[in-house]
Amino acid sequence: MTVTDRPEPWHLRTRRFLRATDQRGELVRGARFLRGLVPGENDPLAPATGRSSDRLARLLTEAGADRPSATRELGLAAVQAWQAVRRPGNRPLAANGITVLFTDLVGFSTWALRAGDERVLELLRSVSKVTESVVTGHRGSIVKGLGDGVMAVFADPDEAVNAAYETCSAVSVIKAEGYLPHLRAGLHRGNPQRVGNDYLGVDVNIAARIMAAADGDEVLASASVVEKLDRDAFTVRPRRNFRAKGTPRDLRVFRVVPRYTADG
Repeated sequence: MTVTDRPEPWHLRTRRFLRATDQRGELVRGARFLRGLVPGENDPLAPATGRSSDRLARLLTEAGADRPSATRELGLAAVQAWQAVRRPGNRPLAANGITVLFTDLVGFSTWALRAGDERVLELLRSVSKVTESVVTGHRGSIVKGLGDGVMAVFADPDEAVNAAYETCSAVSVIKAEGYLPHLRAGLHRGNPQRVGNDYLGVDVNIAARIMAAADGDEVLASASVVEKLDRDAFTVRPRRNFRAKGTPRDLRVFRVVPRYTADG
């Protein structure tokens, strides 16, 4: 008796056709190009913030990550666009002054040159995850990533200093082969100009310059921040002979450390 092959069910043929179409190189490249034009976080593996949209982006990325997919790229673009629309409302306005925070890994560039991409990305993602968790936990908002650091803004200067110090402490215990991560932080309070999702102006530049003058695990803050702090909650020491290009000559900078009580 001759056994003939049974025809493949229609739903399996359809699924195979759709999968092949979804993986066509020109469609994937086109979808990826469109996602690059959408404002917002373009790295779906950036640290999650607890938002459902972040979890969705991660699931889209990790689902079938071993093969290209135009559908996945378009899905990520939709999530990215949604976050870009929703995110600005979480940031403080500059009407009454905001505190700008910059962070940076000390000695990172030298280590990164010899560490290789895989170890570098692993460290950066760990640092970014810790940073965003601490900043949002202190009612701050990440404005943008800066490679091995971030720019963040806060309405409350006390929260800003606590976030800076706790981020430095948390990063210092992250493991990295051949490198001991040490973060430095700088803060300045003012009224920078908010432009879309970003902040611009002299006050932003001053915060960045203050950060660049800090040592590893050190939090430096300008007098405009210190004057607004609860002085019973922080130890404040002047940073002597502070000089930084592009800052006012009368700028006063202080080393700030939170005073933690026994009950937290």
